[in-house]
This record gives sequence, C-alpha cells and structure tokens, in this order.
Amino acid sequence: MLNTDNTIAIFNTKYFQGNRFVKIDGIYLDYNATTPCDPRVVEKMLPYFSEIFGNPANGLHKQGRLAAKAVDEAREQVAGLIGARHNEIVFTSGATESNNLAILGVARINRNGKRKRIVTCVIEHKAVLLACKKLIEEEFDVVFLPVDSDGKVLLDAAREAINDNTLLVSVQGANNEIGTIQPISQLVELAHKKGALFHCDAAQAVGKIQVSIDEWDVDLLSMSAHKLYGPKGIGALYVRGGPRAIPIEPIWYGGGQENGLRSGTSNVPSIVGFGEACQICQIEVLSEGNRIQNLHDALETDLRSAIHSIKVNGILADRLPNTSNLTLPGIDADALLLNTPQVMIGTGSACSSGAVEQSHVLTAIGLSRLDALSTIRISLGRYTNKEDILSTIPIIVNAYQVLSEINKS
Repeated sequence: MLNTDNTIAIFNTKYFQGNRFVKIDGIYLDYNATTPCDPRVVEKMLPYFSEIFGNPANGLHKQGRLAAKAVDEAREQVAGLIGARHNEIVFTSGATESNNLAILGVARINRNGKRKRIVTCVIEHKAVLLACKKLIEEEFDVVFLPVDSDGKVLLDAAREAINDNTLLVSVQGANNEIGTIQPISQLVELAHKKGALFHCDAAQAVGKIQVSIDEWDVDLLSMSAHKLYGPKGIGALYVRGGPRAIPIEPIWYGGGQENGLRSGTSNVPSIVGFGEACQICQIEVLSEGNRIQNLHDALETDLRSAIHSIKVNGILADRLPNTSNLTLPGIDADALLLNTPQVMIGTGSACSSGAVEQSHVLTAIGLSRLDALSTIRISLGRYTNKEDILSTIPIIVNAYQVLSEINKS
C-alpha cells in the first residue's frame, strides 16, 4: 500500500534510465496501447537513417553489406528474447500483419485440404478475430472458444472444438485489456494431439513476462516492437523451423524478401531498434516485471480501499504484472477520463463511426453494457514510478467522488 497523503508534481517528469531519460508530460499509464521508445533503442537506430542507409538486399557494395549485417544481428536479438533461432524470425510491420500472415497464410495454402476448421477465442485482438471471420467467407469452419469470468479460455470447450479437421488454433498469450495470461502449453498440447498447428498472438506478453518457445511449443507467434519500447511499424512472426518448414501463403507479393514470406524493402532502422529493444528486455524483463508488479498491486489495493464498489476484472486469473482493468459501477468511464486529464489511461469502450461500443472482451467475460462503459484500463510500464502511483490514486478517487455526487443530484 502506498501513502497517498501528498500529491507530487506530475508534469514534465524525467524518468531516468542509466544516464539517459524519457520525458513525459503528465502521468502515462497506457503502456498496453503503446510504449515510448527507450533512449537506448533510439541511439542504436540513429546511424541507420543517414550513415548506414544501404538496402540490405544489395550485397555488392559496402552500404548494402553493412545494412544486411545489422538486420542479421537484429534477427538474432529478436530470436534470443523468445529462445528461437534466427532463421525462424520473419520481420513484418507489426503484430497485426504477423497475425494476418499466420492465419490467412496457413489457411489459404491449405484451402484445398481436408482440414477446414480454425479455432480461436472470443477475446482475441481484432487483428485475429477479423482475419478468422474473413476465412468464414472463404468456406472455412471457424470456432470461437468461450472464456470464464476472468477471461481464461475454457479448456473443456477447447477439447471439444479441436478435432481431426482442425488446421490451426490461434489463441493470444495475454489479453490486452484485462491482462489474463492463457494456458498456452495446455492448448498447444490439445492442438498437436489432433495434428493442428498453433499460432499465438504474443504482442502483449513478449517483453512483459518471460516467453519461451520451448515451453509454449507454439508453431507460430506474433510480436510487435512498439509494445516493448521499440519503434512503431515493425514486428515479427516466429515460424517454427523457419519459413520453409511450415507452408504459408504470402499475403502480398514483390521482391521476395524474408524468404518470400514478406516482400518489401527491409526497414533497417526499425529492425535495428526492434533488436535492441528485445535485447534490453531479455536482460531486464524479470527485474522490471517484479518492480512493476509491486506498483500494480499497491495501486489496486489502495483504489479498492478507497472505492469499495470497484471491481477488478480478471482478479482470480494469472495476469500480466502491469495491467489493471477496473469497473466503477455507475460512473461513465469517458467522463472519468475527462475529469482526470493529468493521467493517461484507457477505457472499456471504443468509438467507431460515431457510435460508442462496449469492449468485446468485457462483454465476453459477462459484464453488462453499462458496466463495460464504466470500466477503465490502467497499464504500467518501464517509466512508471512510485510517485506516479502516489499521484494517480487521489486523482482517480477524487474524480470518482465528484462524478458520484453529480449522479446523485
């Protein structure tokens, strides 16, 4: 529990990392949406914008060779974070592309095969859900597994759904909204017993918790650099055994980069940054996770003590160490955010075409529409400190009390 008697200054805070710092205006607690680029990552990237600018596909001159070497080194670093081999990493523009490449690529190359079932989960990221729904139009049989009230996939439902006709199972490593970590090893075992491939969207898991390819035993895994303090617009798809080991149809065509799976000139600066970010995470993930977990636990404890009606979604599940999904019954989450401009957090709703929609994740775990619209997500990260939490607690509590009084009048 943290002492909330004093509220410290919250603007223009410098978060020190060695002898470097990240400067953030206000209190940023939306790390599941994106992370700031670590200064060490930025420093590593800089030479590849103007000094080493060659196209790595051209090995006939020094610039091309230097760029190719940098890409190779980054591929090793990305692979090292998850315990893979360098030739099993395919660079993409991010987890959305990786998810589409894995799901659509595996399905379409097997379009004429006997296995026509795709199994996924109702609380997946839309990059997975919409790719799977696209396959329904292409005459695949898609099954969406239910979850319990904490967001954990129901294993009995998985056993029933994964059959001899199953081609691919795709279940996320950890949920981006409530933080629930899925029993990936058990689900992989069910899939492999039936001869199916297993894909995991691990964008929220990699860099926050230790992810081991050997332990999870997945065949395909999606990653995104901007979720782990790297640049936006770069990610990777892990392919067990390398791109030639698992047949995957490309989703676009061109120069045949990345062993023909992902054409397009390599984004060398971002690839280098991705590699550096992964190397930093490999060293710091455990200590960083423990520090963030302590802040996270103190935040939840103090908020629950101050607001008795608050509900922590996923509280009984194994969760990411940084994620709190909180329902404040009777309070509009958007109104709460408008009354707490100093703190940057997320809500349990989304605005699409002018209409407010409740989260499909919160609906799946049993929340009513009103409760979903009364839900906030707080996600901590590398540059969150004790003072941030000390400031955030009274800010949220005060805003809650003001809105409660308004609702009573």
